[in-house]
Amino acid sequence: MTGAGGFIGSHLTEALVRSGARVRALVHYNSRNDWGHLERLDSPTRDAVEVVTGDLRDPFCVAEVAKDAEVIFHLASLIPIPYSYRAPQEYVETNVRGTLNVLEAARRHGTARVLHTSTSETYGTAVYTPIDEKHPLQGQSPYSASKIGADKLAESYWCSFGTPVVTVRPFNTYGPRQSARAFLPAVLSQALTRDVVRVGLLDPVRDMNYVDDTVDGFLRAASAHGVEGQVLNLGSGRGVSMRELLDLAIKATGRKVRVESDAGRVRPEKSEVMELICDASKARAALGWQPRVTLEEGVARTVAWIAEHLADYKPHLYNV
Repeated sequence: MTGAGGFIGSHLTEALVRSGARVRALVHYNSRNDWGHLERLDSPTRDAVEVVTGDLRDPFCVAEVAKDAEVIFHLASLIPIPYSYRAPQEYVETNVRGTLNVLEAARRHGTARVLHTSTSETYGTAVYTPIDEKHPLQGQSPYSASKIGADKLAESYWCSFGTPVVTVRPFNTYGPRQSARAFLPAVLSQALTRDVVRVGLLDPVRDMNYVDDTVDGFLRAASAHGVEGQVLNLGSGRGVSMRELLDLAIKATGRKVRVESDAGRVRPEKSEVMELICDASKARAALGWQPRVTLEEGVARTVAWIAEHLADYKPHLYNV
């Protein structure tokens, strides 16, 4: 698995270990030997994972890690959209070339299944809703453009070489361990520690999905028959504005705070994606998948987790 130390990846790692799978995790090398969120797993789970440090951008490293893997879950990518405006080349190197390395390793090793992770951001502002897999792709940020490039590489390896790739396209996933760059952790970490919550544009509409449901979709896509070469949306079909989500999140903290608008959190006008609501009927039919955790329940779980891990967040630097 790539991206095992990340938000979704660490939850997926836990689920795989619980299912009895042998997991080899590629974690980005750093001088602290920090394995990201894998450090948070309980000792038996962590000890069951074979952790390999390396770099997704190194084809030799990826080829070595992929050897003998039956299924490759490819989750590693650079995600923060604001950073992609400042460092677009880094996004291409990681998200596009990194994906190429994974696909080529899978092709050479004859891997039985590759689960490639996409994002609803590849759709851009909706031309129609709910959004199905036939919706046009629009690169409204360097991040989304890099993910479109990665998705198309995955498609090309299926069409050109028969590499058994399944592209899973989650809509907005949230829950414990999510980065402070995301809307909910940014709001909650402020609301739990400050009297003022600063936010950006509140008009965009998103389809929010609890991380356990997203992980369930990945697991089902890894074992389903007849879905090779396909793209599968994962989402609830419920649209919620950031204003509604803000109100729900603050209410869940039980605190009274003042909300202020922060222009620094607003994307460039043409880059802002205004509406993402999922049509997941294809995943329901092919995988028997559907979300189980309501938004209200999921937000309550997320509040509880962030309240216990506030030291991991920097509310005064939320917009970095």
